[in-house]
Amino acid sequence: MKTGKLPPALLEKLLAKIDIKDERILLGPRIGEDAAAIQFGNKVLVVKTDPVTFATDLIGWYVVNVNANDIATMGAIPRWFLSTILLPESSKQQDVEAIFNQINTACSSLGITPVGGHTETVFDLSRPIVVGCMLGETEQRSVITTAGAVVGDDIVLTRGIAIEGTAVLAREAKQSLLSAGISDKLITRAADYLFSPGISVLREAQIACSTVEVHAMHDPTEGGLATGLMEISVAARVGILVEEGKIPLFPECRVICEGLSIDPLGLLASGALLIVLPHVDSPRLIKRLLEAGIKGTVIGKVVEAKEGVRLQTATGARDLPQFERDELAKFMDS
Repeated sequence: MKTGKLPPALLEKLLAKIDIKDERILLGPRIGEDAAAIQFGNKVLVVKTDPVTFATDLIGWYVVNVNANDIATMGAIPRWFLSTILLPESSKQQDVEAIFNQINTACSSLGITPVGGHTETVFDLSRPIVVGCMLGETEQRSVITTAGAVVGDDIVLTRGIAIEGTAVLAREAKQSLLSAGISDKLITRAADYLFSPGISVLREAQIACSTVEVHAMHDPTEGGLATGLMEISVAARVGILVEEGKIPLFPECRVICEGLSIDPLGLLASGALLIVLPHVDSPRLIKRLLEAGIKGTVIGKVVEAKEGVRLQTATGARDLPQFERDELAKFMDS
């Protein structure tokens, strides 16, 4: 099989075989949902596991942030983190120490406590892999699901695309970028995307939840913005109309994608947050985000399922591109 997520049809087939009998499970495994939710007394435990497989540089920082993001999209606060660190036989002690330090630093910056995990050296592994497991908590009435999108809602995208994919390419494929004629100065700026604007969406998620009635939130990660929108459509059984000209695209991302013949709509997009909310509340949310130094843009709306998932361009509407694999995965394979 090719690198990247499983094909949606196969994943749906596998998930359909899971028989959940525990009544405390409020939300189990479903396509498009970012985490699971389990009733624990008067609290809801929100749980997520996600690996980092593309990046090697600052892999510990990535794994904490991407897992924390998925907790935040459920309206919960990330609290506890576990990691499984798999290392190649060529690894040195300083490599392990670096990953541990990155995890500790990232957790500290987000108010998260590392509570356990596992580390081992693995036969025939060419690069480190870190699998994270994040646990968070919230009140039951506060749980937000991707399936909550309602026809007529606005879709707000924070910041822009594609922050994580741009940073990973700048850090992992510098020579290819230089060969494509991209300046070292631009590559350096793109590499810093990991920290500025950064890949965490905790602040904007918390601002949204405390400011307006949020119907759904989603973290567009592997497969980029296009896949994130498709997952909202599948989970909520709705259609989506997005205006191409309103999608914020970071300039360094544009240059890198053009240089490598990559479509930014399908590029790893952690650092942006999709917020689905009533149309009437969008101006208030965007104003509040701006006050916090975060740009928010209405990029589209939720429509009837029969209308499909469409991209409005200057020349008319067309189907939103679908990406079976993230553009980063395809580039890495090449």
